[in-house]
Order: sequence, then C-alpha cells, then structure tokens
Amino acid sequence: MELLGQATVYGIILMGAAGAALILERMKVLFFDYSIKTQQFMSQIRSLIMSDQIEEAITFCAANKKSPLAHVVKGVLERADRDDDGINQGLDIALSEIIPMLGKRLGYLAMIANVATLMGLLGTITGLMLSFEAVSGADPAEKQKLLALGISTAMNTTAYGLTVAIPVLIGYAFLHSRQNHLLEL
Repeated sequence: MELLGQATVYGIILMGAAGAALILERMKVLFFDYSIKTQQFMSQIRSLIMSDQIEEAITFCAANKKSPLAHVVKGVLERADRDDDGINQGLDIALSEIIPMLGKRLGYLAMIANVATLMGLLGTITGLMLSFEAVSGADPAEKQKLLALGISTAMNTTAYGLTVAIPVLIGYAFLHSRQNHLLEL
C-alpha cells in the first residue's frame, strides 16, 4: 500500500513536469511566435488599401505569415474583389484555419490539472487505508508509527496534487485568455 502512495507522488511529479513544459511551449507560441504589433500592422494595411494597393497589402500579410491576424486579413483581402458573401466566406475560412492553431494542446492543461488532483486524492485514500490498517491489526508498539506513516502519505499526496493542479489551472486560464485576445480581431 505504501508503494502505491509513492507511485502516486511520482505520477503527480510527472504530471507537473508535463504541465510546465506545455505551459512554456504555449507561452512561447502565443506571446512571441504569433505576436504582432496590431496598431502598426493595421495602419500599414489601411494605408495600402486606401491607396488601392491590394496586392501589396496581401504581400505584406504574407510576409507576416506567423501572425494569426495577418493570416485572417490576407484571407479577406484575397477576396476583396468579391461581394460581401465572398468576403465573409474568406473570413470564415481564414478563422477556421487559425483557431485550431491557437488552441493547440491547450485542453491538455485542464486535463493535467484534473489528473494531478485525482492522483492526490488516490494518494489520500491510500494513506487513509494505511492508517486504518495500522489501527486495526498492528502491534501496539508499531501502531503509532504506522498511523503516522499513513497520515503522512495522505497529506503529502494531497499537497503534491494541489501544488501541481493550482499553477497548471492558473496557466491554463492565462493562456486561454491570451488565445481569446489573439482571436479578437
């Protein structure tokens, strides 16, 4: 039973490492790779459109290919010679290509937080079972030691699970907010 408590702690630590790696990767992508100075970009696009240089505006968007905003604007500009339905269709197509890239692997963070919490709960149950076994059948001299070991396992796994789950959920909320900000065109 004690071995299960230790395995639970190692599993929680593994979940924490995976969560940290995923948060760092998504932060890099959402804050640096997809980042663009929106005001400057849109100002340049407006000036190109106002001077009837649509092809140059499309080329300018293509030069900023990592930016979701540039991709969406390019999709709209490529259909600028069409009616409103054609332009809206271009917007829909561009958004349908961008949205999965922005949310990529973000859902795993919520899963990692939930699994870490549940693994902590599993360790808590394991520790309580150790405690009850100690009270029920152990030698009176060993009871106190086994009871303390069970309670320690229960509290430690709960603490580890929450220590992983809370920051991962905060990271998820922070990154989800950034994803939504990038989608606000």
